[in-house]
Amino acid sequence: MTHFSANINRIALLRNSRDNGLPDLLRAAQTILDAGAAGITVHPRPDERHIRLNDIGPLAALVARYADREFNVEGNPHHNLMEIVEATLPQQATFVPDAVDTPTSNRGFAAGDEMQAVQPLIARLKAKGVRVSVFVDANIASVEAAHAAGADRIELYTEPYAAAFAHGGTGAAAHCLNDFVAAAQRARQLGLGVNAGHDLNLDNLPDFIAAVQPDEVSIGHAFIADALWLGLEVATQRYVACCAGKKV
Repeated sequence: MTHFSANINRIALLRNSRDNGLPDLLRAAQTILDAGAAGITVHPRPDERHIRLNDIGPLAALVARYADREFNVEGNPHHNLMEIVEATLPQQATFVPDAVDTPTSNRGFAAGDEMQAVQPLIARLKAKGVRVSVFVDANIASVEAAHAAGADRIELYTEPYAAAFAHGGTGAAAHCLNDFVAAAQRARQLGLGVNAGHDLNLDNLPDFIAAVQPDEVSIGHAFIADALWLGLEVATQRYVACCAGKKV
């Protein structure tokens, strides 16, 4: 069973365009959790262009009211992530190597010096009881490096798969999907959990779920785009159903 964690950055981005607190981020998160999402994901950047520091505590408290739901805080551990996670202690922290001026995540941590640099940071959070996932590209070397660095899980960066699917559907994405299957299989051989995210949507998600069988997917942009037409409740229900292998 793949769990759906809803990334609510885009809701915060809309809210931040005015000073009236609308849309209400907590109300949105509650609606999503009530509709069956397994968790809430946020990715606070240093410039607070969407999720703000003062959002984190209330969101963590909200998620804590729901049994068996998880709060996932992701970001660059060399920027502001460590302070936020150590103050909040979410169930999961996801390390992402995004640059300060990068509009959205665009790659995973590379094997070698880059992965070695986060090893002590992974240990710091694990010592506090936080599960640590590391964003990686779909290649074996990165998976093995994440394991060596002490990660509990990897999160596969799925934009290459999503782009291939968008340009040619299932057939065009099949070769690309093989890389994700191989990376996930190696991760599980090493005892790592497997998460995935970036540009997944209701069209490309079924093939990915069937082939890779990730533990969790974190989806924000497409989910919020679908919610514009469907509403948050129905959009959440459809993503949850899709993650369960049901037709939507």
